[in-house]
Amino acid sequence: MNKEIVFNMNTAFRGEYTIIGYRFGHGEKAACIIGAMRGNEFQQLYMCSQLIAKLEQLEAKGAIVANKEILVIPSLNYNSMNVGKKFWVSDSTDINRSFPGNPEGPATSRIAHAVLERVKGYPYGIQFASFYLGGEFIPHIRLMEESNKNTSLANLFGMPYVLTSSERAFDSTTLNYNWQKCGTSAFSVYTGATQRIDEERARQGVASVLRFLTRMGIIRYNCHGGYISTVLEEEELLTIRADMPGFFRKKVSTDTEVVRGQLLGEIIDSFRGDVISRLVAPTDGIIFYQQIQPMVFQNSVAFRMIKKIHE
Repeated sequence: MNKEIVFNMNTAFRGEYTIIGYRFGHGEKAACIIGAMRGNEFQQLYMCSQLIAKLEQLEAKGAIVANKEILVIPSLNYNSMNVGKKFWVSDSTDINRSFPGNPEGPATSRIAHAVLERVKGYPYGIQFASFYLGGEFIPHIRLMEESNKNTSLANLFGMPYVLTSSERAFDSTTLNYNWQKCGTSAFSVYTGATQRIDEERARQGVASVLRFLTRMGIIRYNCHGGYISTVLEEEELLTIRADMPGFFRKKVSTDTEVVRGQLLGEIIDSFRGDVISRLVAPTDGIIFYQQIQPMVFQNSVAFRMIKKIHE
């Protein structure tokens, strides 16, 4: 394992800031994995640390295939993590909304530019990402419309689901989108947690990456075969919104089969304590996502469901 500097700069209030990468093997670029971009992505950083530890063991055993190089960058924004902020400390900008970046721009833009320049040329790019909705969801691989042709490759991770989504306006400023523009097949790995560490799902995320690297002939590793992934379009998911604000009491968990009319959750009046709304399943299906905050706001997303495929 070689430790290298991906980017270095001086900051106004916190001194020198250095982004570190860990390189395994040597030769042609094979795969790059990037972890936490935001200060609340503890699960993503933890998975990177566990992946680095495993790759170091495999390299010591000679299990990195000859003439293959793997680069892992655990964090692009540990400054914010150190002070308990989600975004960049000085101006609250988001690194994953700063790509492709500008070498003469503000800090997050310079970081984005330097990182993208360093990770160009890898045929496969993997990001441990956090979900845009702050709740729990079934672990999955996410592909943007630009890379929907890669669903067969995404299946090699062995995750339960591969979720494809249409391009949104802000996607053009994300790492995943710009990686693809540079010719990299980019995949986002979601494991259902962000601000806390879920050991079981962290192991599942790390195993999925090791499984993919094995199946692509980059490492030699005996791993569990994983799942035969189900490919879904995000637009196919049913969204169930809270019709009233109040305390949220869930009645089901993610990855649970439900039937039409089944009670999914209750909303409780925050002053009087009585149930003011009951959320029920509009059809048979599986709970893909659920809100986990103690309170919900009117019209906020409470659940997302996978509709039953076979009636």
